[in-house]
Amino acid sequence: DGCEAIYEGMPRSLSRETTIADPKEPGEQLEISGTIYQADGKTPARDVILYVYQTDAKGHYSPAPGATGLARRNGHLRGWMKTDEQGRYKFRSVKPAPYPGRNIPAHIHPIIKEPDKNEYYIDEIRFDDDPLLTKEERVKEEKRGGSGIIKLIKNQDGVWIGRRDVVLGLNIPNY
Repeated sequence: DGCEAIYEGMPRSLSRETTIADPKEPGEQLEISGTIYQADGKTPARDVILYVYQTDAKGHYSPAPGATGLARRNGHLRGWMKTDEQGRYKFRSVKPAPYPGRNIPAHIHPIIKEPDKNEYYIDEIRFDDDPLLTKEERVKEEKRGGSGIIKLIKNQDGVWIGRRDVVLGLNIPNY
């Protein structure tokens, strides 16, 4: 699954918020936040690492200078957060574009690393208004960690705002 990419370049110290895209990065500004819950779906989960990576505004995983291995494959738009006591996280980036010439909706890949558990992927963060997110695509969703389809609202500063909550272990095989 490539989940081990979470460790390549991971900072030693993580907070609940990160900025993935440099302010000069082309594209529309995006902010995603949410809460990660324990398997009961109610209790906030603290100290959970969330790793995300995505395409740029042209639909490419363009690598950071000097990147190698999985870090190169995941591109330069990647980041890490660790949930706080209330299970909260937030990241800022640019809105990803779909892969050029393909009918796959734009998305952000999230990987979860709980304390004392192996890392695992959850459903991609996808955008409800994406014309490529057809009925057929919606049916394919596994709802790993809950639904990854989110609604975006543009705020007064022109930033797209979305929320993706996660339930640990939900629909994860052999959890």
